[in-house]
Amino acid sequence: MASKPGPGRIKIRPPRKGLANDYMNFDEAWPPLSQALQQIYARAASDLSFEELYRTAYKMVLKKHGDALYNSVHDLIRNRLRTVAVTQVKPARPTYAIGASALERRENGNRFLAAVKQAWEDHQLCLGMITDILMYLDRTFCHENKKPSTLVIGMALFRDNVLQNKDYDIGADLNKVLLDQIQMERDGDVIDRARIRSCAYMLEGLYETLEEREDQKIYLTRFEGIFLAASDEFYRKEGRLLLEACDAATYIERTNDRLNEEWERTQSTISTLTEPKIRAIVEQHLITNNIREVMQMEASGLHYMVDNDKYDQLKLLYNLVRRVDLQVNELRRMLRDRIVYLGKEINKGVYGFKKANATTNEAQTSSEAVAAEDKSVNAETAMALKWVEEVLLLRDKIDKIWEGSFASDQGVQQTISKAFTDFINDNKRSSEYISLFVDENIKKGLKGKTEAEVDAVLDKAIVLFRYIQDKDVFERYYKKHLSRRLILGRSVSNDVERAMISKFKVEVGYSFTSKMEGMFKDMTVSQDLTSEYKKHLANLDSDNQNIDLDIKVLTSTFWPWSAMGGENAHTCTYPEELENIRASFQRFYLRRHTGRQLTWQPQMGTADIRATFKARKYEINVGTYAMVILLQFNNPDVEYLTYDELKTLTSIPEFELIRNLQSLAVAPKTRVLIKSPMSRDVKPSDKFSYNPNFTSKALRIKIGIVKGAGNKVETEKERKETEDKVEESRAHLIEAAIVRIMKARKQLKHQALMLQITEQLSKRFMPDPAMIKKRIESLIEREYLERSAQDLNMYTYLA
Repeated sequence: MASKPGPGRIKIRPPRKGLANDYMNFDEAWPPLSQALQQIYARAASDLSFEELYRTAYKMVLKKHGDALYNSVHDLIRNRLRTVAVTQVKPARPTYAIGASALERRENGNRFLAAVKQAWEDHQLCLGMITDILMYLDRTFCHENKKPSTLVIGMALFRDNVLQNKDYDIGADLNKVLLDQIQMERDGDVIDRARIRSCAYMLEGLYETLEEREDQKIYLTRFEGIFLAASDEFYRKEGRLLLEACDAATYIERTNDRLNEEWERTQSTISTLTEPKIRAIVEQHLITNNIREVMQMEASGLHYMVDNDKYDQLKLLYNLVRRVDLQVNELRRMLRDRIVYLGKEINKGVYGFKKANATTNEAQTSSEAVAAEDKSVNAETAMALKWVEEVLLLRDKIDKIWEGSFASDQGVQQTISKAFTDFINDNKRSSEYISLFVDENIKKGLKGKTEAEVDAVLDKAIVLFRYIQDKDVFERYYKKHLSRRLILGRSVSNDVERAMISKFKVEVGYSFTSKMEGMFKDMTVSQDLTSEYKKHLANLDSDNQNIDLDIKVLTSTFWPWSAMGGENAHTCTYPEELENIRASFQRFYLRRHTGRQLTWQPQMGTADIRATFKARKYEINVGTYAMVILLQFNNPDVEYLTYDELKTLTSIPEFELIRNLQSLAVAPKTRVLIKSPMSRDVKPSDKFSYNPNFTSKALRIKIGIVKGAGNKVETEKERKETEDKVEESRAHLIEAAIVRIMKARKQLKHQALMLQITEQLSKRFMPDPAMIKKRIESLIEREYLERSAQDLNMYTYLA
């Protein structure tokens, strides 16, 4: 719309009152005023007295000639604009033919736009002066008679006599030129944006009717529709061309460029009114219609971007997708698929390794089987740690993408978590592997690290822990590994251990960590108990003081005995000096704790032995079983002992006896015994004797194997035992949950009970519906519950 008089305009003083008495004949007064208005259009207004002209118009209105003045001015403007259309705009109409060069189109278009722009600006300037002269006419006559002001009529006259001139159709030519110029710019040519903006501004200032409603702007009714239709067709073709010619990176860059171009065009070339509409067209054709195909491009799409850390491309892709889908559902789906694929590739590495190492040989001797199993387990343990490290590397990779490319989108984060949950739980040994990772780092991997670095490692483990669905399985492994670290003193720091337990407590609650905390309490109590026992021996002046005994008394309900290999009593016949001190401590303890029972677990113990050989004396660290074996050779009268004799003398289980003899007599660097005949396998008739010629560069020697001295991947047999124990534990937990719920509710339908059980237990594991049904039936049989006779789906609690 044309601008109205502002504070910078010249103010015209109202005429003196005496003018009201002057006589005026309109036919005599109009010609001079008409001549003055024509001088304004001829740009010769410098000699005019605007005050005198205002007085003339004022007097005409005052003398009841307002209607004549109103119509005469409009006729004058109409005639002037028709002349402008014929002499100024029509000659500049574009004349180029279809197929003209860009230069010809640009020059013709610029000439026509310049003519329209000049006509419009001249009209605005002149109309502004005329409205100043006719100010009194507008304020009184127009207001009283409810007629449009001179300004409104002047705009309408320009519309009807220039743009919509029926003889020349200048408006249609203007639309064609505007569209052609915009198309040229889309094709990469340079255009005169300022001229186009002036013409668009003109269209915004003109209306279809004198009411001048916003929705009646000529820009909206005559131009925007055809502009959007042309743009729709252009971007429909553009989308197909880009798909055929571009890879994903180029496609999204071009799409982003197009969006920016159209936004800039609405800000500087056409109108901001069009911005949301043209944006919707570009988004529809270049994003909504094609983005799935772009993301699926094999050598450049989303999967390629993720695999090759194309952070900028992923960020741009995310921003484009989010324009048409705030939830970015398709991107999330494809991201999830890729994460699961990459995760399963990591899993395949484990499966492939296990398959390659799964060799069986029925002809193997027992000692060969032990050796083969040890080698396989060690390799699998390394593979397990590698699996965790690769999962963490993948997690770090995806986290970086999430933060840097996906704006930390919480919906995307949920998708990432779901993907990791899927492939991690697809690996049935993930709980064991993650626990081994924590074990490895707490044992030795955290040495030399700062507190912040230690906390970062623990947090990584917690991230993986969150993904585990069967947290009861993880709990079993973690307690098993923790127990060995505590018993064998392999933990770097108790503070680190407690920090880890605190993190578990935050994640899943006190019930998950209560037994772990009980294990730490046992260790503290055992230290105090050992000190008290040593004081007791000192007071007795006993020979038992020659042996420095460190006792760990463990509460059976806290420690995972079956996982530690202590579910069944382990036999061992101790040498006399050891048996004496063992019995002494047992008497000491039972006197202090009446009614308790001690079960000794030699497979978990260690010993430091001072041994003398020809070269020098050594301090040898061995397991309890190895100590018992070595002490059999402490008698100088013993020349050798056979395997069968050692088995009889020590009562050590065959499996453990073979493992320890291999460590003491076969391992190249720790042959403190001589085996005859020398071979890896151990036979019943093999002879073992003291090796006086043993030497070592180190004065302190560590000889394995101690049962559980190092946490390793379970064998298939151990794995089966763990699964059985977990199933047994779950059965008890499900029954306890059923009883708790039914005791509180008294009566409950089957489906509601199933839902509440799942809700209560899902933090620890996802209960199997078949197992729940089985436990319900068991409770019915034992008369804790009964099924309603009227409704078989209804259960009643029996007190």
